[in-house]
Amino acid sequence: MTLTDRIKSIFKHDTQAQDSASGSKMSAKATVNGVVIAETDQYEKVEGNVYFPPESLKSDYFKTTQTHTACPWKGLASYYTIDIGDGNPLVDAAWYYPEPKEAASNIKGYVAFYKNKVQITA
Repeated sequence: MTLTDRIKSIFKHDTQAQDSASGSKMSAKATVNGVVIAETDQYEKVEGNVYFPPESLKSDYFKTTQTHTACPWKGLASYYTIDIGDGNPLVDAAWYYPEPKEAASNIKGYVAFYKNKVQITA
């Protein structure tokens, strides 16, 4: 087992594409106050977080911020503020890894959300 494989197994990396029981495609949706901000039938799940592909985002609602954090195995994360136009922007409510480490290469550019700010169904 390679180091990358070991890290992925430790941190519960799962690719979500199909429901093995029914054979149907799985989907994921992110909403804020009933407004859909991302929706996809192809996503990644890492450490309990659903990571949406960048093309699934409703880009009008996302604004990059200057915030960055570091994860020892995924790399440097960048953040978005989400603004659906209701006067309550959600600062740094979403994050992504523009240049992740090798162990997290499957989530390059994919976006995850803080569950206490964004409703996720998957």
